[in-house]
Amino acid sequence: MKVVLQHLTKKFPSRSKKGEEVVAVSDFTFEIPDGKLIGLLGPSGCGKSTTLNLICGLEAPTSGHIFFGEDNVTRLPPENRGVGLVFQNYALYPHLTVRQNILFPLQNLKGSEKLSKQVMLEKAEEAARLVQIEKLMDRKPSELSGGQQQRVAIARALVKMPRVLLLDEPLSNLDARLRLQTREEIRRIQRETGITTIFVTHDQEEAMSISDLIVVMKEGVVHQIGKPQEVYDEPCNLFVAKFLGTPPINVFSGEVRGGVLYIGEDGVLNVKGVSDRKVYVGVRPEGFVLEAAGPLSCALQAVEVMGRDRSVVSTHPAAVSEAIRAIIPSEEEIGIGSDSVRFALKPAKVHLFDAASEERIPFEV
Repeated sequence: MKVVLQHLTKKFPSRSKKGEEVVAVSDFTFEIPDGKLIGLLGPSGCGKSTTLNLICGLEAPTSGHIFFGEDNVTRLPPENRGVGLVFQNYALYPHLTVRQNILFPLQNLKGSEKLSKQVMLEKAEEAARLVQIEKLMDRKPSELSGGQQQRVAIARALVKMPRVLLLDEPLSNLDARLRLQTREEIRRIQRETGITTIFVTHDQEEAMSISDLIVVMKEGVVHQIGKPQEVYDEPCNLFVAKFLGTPPINVFSGEVRGGVLYIGEDGVLNVKGVSDRKVYVGVRPEGFVLEAAGPLSCALQAVEVMGRDRSVVSTHPAAVSEAIRAIIPSEEEIGIGSDSVRFALKPAKVHLFDAASEERIPFEV
């Protein structure tokens, strides 16, 4: 099911008498292709959960329209939109078994949509098999782990085969290993069912790992939409560059003079086609190359062993970040007792941003 958002805006009234309205979502226009998994991504308060609530009908937009396929659902009640919603806290009924929780949406169907008891049980079993909890059907939520409860919530959302599946921070209550496992399961289930899915998270690693497209938001405004790797490799501005990536991008104050990029007094890279100006320089952690005669000199703070890689922690007077983190292969050796380290930079992992607008500046090497 294709989902189209047209100039979607949501404003909330101010709590103070003289205050201005709070714009939670501002002029959001986007077409979500049929059968794709979309990640809505951004820091807390950016408007991603409000966008989800607008799509499912829990909130009414101040202006704009929402279409499911060719159907305008902007003013349609939530129960008539054909959406499945999975909440952050699972929202399972504690007094009901897993089977009864999954059956609940089917038991509320009325009129021509009403199903026989046998058909409902078959659909519940099918949904349980899809999320691999068919052996837990007689247990109650208190007898399940967090990951199992999350699977029940997903099965309950899928049992009616909704037109659109909405996931609101579905992994935030799980531990790290279980988050990894469950997000892989969500991707598998989405591919098997082909249901258009919108996944809300503040965790950029989650969004990038399973999404076909990601939407990066800040303060209600969409900053960039694209495939995860494309957005990572070509961020449109400094905010997007800083938000995506673990460890985060390293940011320096720099200057372009005569086609050369300077960080402090170090001329670190040739940048053709960029006029002389003040810039912010973003360097991804994997963009540093340990080199004895490298042009960028930093004060070495620590070397952290990470198994297959090492994280070299250093500082530089021009760094905006408190610490610079460079990820290098574990076989690279750093001189014991060194108080400085020198790097060359990989041009593809270096991004320039205008110091005033913070918009990305393309360049050639």
